[in-house]
Amino acid sequence: MKLIEFYNLIIEKGIEKDPRTSKELAKAIKNIRKETGLKHPFADTRILYGDKNTEIRTVMIGIDVGGQELLTAYLLNEKGANIDLVMSHHPSGRALAGLHHVMHVQTDLLRKLGLQTEVVESLMKERIGEVARRVMPGNNERAVDIARLLNIPFMCMHTPADNHVAGFLQKTFDRKKPKKAQDVLKLLKVIPEYKDGISKGAGPKLVAGKPKDKAGKVFVDMTGGTEGSKRIFARLSQAGVKTVVGMHLSEEHLKRAKAEFMNVVIAGHIASDNLGINLLLDDAEKKHHLNIIPCSGFVRIKR
Repeated sequence: MKLIEFYNLIIEKGIEKDPRTSKELAKAIKNIRKETGLKHPFADTRILYGDKNTEIRTVMIGIDVGGQELLTAYLLNEKGANIDLVMSHHPSGRALAGLHHVMHVQTDLLRKLGLQTEVVESLMKERIGEVARRVMPGNNERAVDIARLLNIPFMCMHTPADNHVAGFLQKTFDRKKPKKAQDVLKLLKVIPEYKDGISKGAGPKLVAGKPKDKAGKVFVDMTGGTEGSKRIFARLSQAGVKTVVGMHLSEEHLKRAKAEFMNVVIAGHIASDNLGINLLLDDAEKKHHLNIIPCSGFVRIKR
């Protein structure tokens, strides 16, 4: 399989699991194309370096990829590993610079929960601006430049994987209907990626609420680039959401959630990323088998 074919497959699978309607997706693609020239809605998923016609058989995958991972791939190739591509989950280069573009998916998700469009758009506009300004001064091309110097094809896939984990968990909670906050934790803890996280001291935790508090409506907040507005919790509470399950949450976000007497479960950042990547790779490998070399926090678990 060629690099461009693999990239297009990642995009295709990400769109299949996207929580937005076809109309919402079409609007998102139109807006992102205007800003970035992309023909898909995932500005945080890019081929960062390499010939698009490179044949891909062996891929080294990490949650984060920087100079040390790229140098590791180079040294492994010196020993005959034949790594054709290094892939990061978290974005680098222009994919990181474009992270704020994918946050609009949160607007559509919140609308589906019953929140008023005007309120959601106002809160998200403020937060999207914060994220855009935060990444502006960064040395975003650092890892990309190293890939170029070492001549190692390099790409990242962020939101397509996050769409997989968000959809998988939301469907699980909607189907199982946990009664209490502790039941939400129990459902997470039987998933292999979260079991692995527990063994490494980074498993699911209830950080707001008590174990026997009612779970109520569970909202999985795991896609859309990064955390949304810290002012959204009052609106979520009004929409009937009692429990939020996320990858991570800032202290200010957590403080706002506690003020609304909400349960907050932090499933674990790396474990959640692993679940999303693994689900996406399972999807992709139905068509093409790849030799995967895990690194930088990634653990390959097949289903």
